[in-house]
Amino acid sequence: MANRLRLLRFFAARGAGDGAEDCLQELWLKISAAHSGPVAAPESYLFQMANRLMIDRYRSARQAEKRDLEWSAATSGDGHDISDAPSAERVLVARQYAALVAQEIEKLGERPAAIFRRHRVDGVPQRDVAAEFGVSLSTVESDLRRAYSTLKALKERLNEA
Repeated sequence: MANRLRLLRFFAARGAGDGAEDCLQELWLKISAAHSGPVAAPESYLFQMANRLMIDRYRSARQAEKRDLEWSAATSGDGHDISDAPSAERVLVARQYAALVAQEIEKLGERPAAIFRRHRVDGVPQRDVAAEFGVSLSTVESDLRRAYSTLKALKERLNEA
C-alpha cells in the first residue's frame, strides 16, 4: 500500500490509462499468490513484476486484435474463399447476349460476318483480312462499320428493354 500511488502512475505512464486500478489489483493478486522467499530489493521486485504485467497485457491485447482481424477477414466475405468464376446466371445471360450478337452479325451476310469474326474475334489485322478475302481494305472497313453499326443498334435496343 505504501507504493500504491507510484504504481498507479507507473501503470498509467505505460498505457494502462483507466485500467491502472485493474492492473494494480492484478499485481496485488499475483504478489499475494506468489510463494517466494525473502526478497533482497522488494521495491525493485514490485516494479519488475508491474513491468512484466504490462508486457503481458500488451501481448494479450495484440494477440486479441490479430485474432479479431483474422476472424473478420475469414467471415466478411472479402473474396478469399469465393470463386472467380461467374455465377450461373451471369453465364446464362452472357450466352444469350452472344447468341443475339451472332444472329445480328449473320443478318449482314456471309462475307461481312466472316470479316467481322476474323478481325474482332480472331484478332487478324484488317490488311491481312482483306488479303484473305480478296477484297480491298476499304471493303473490309466498310463491312466492319456495318457490323459495328448493327451491334450499336442492338445494344441500344437491349438498354431500352
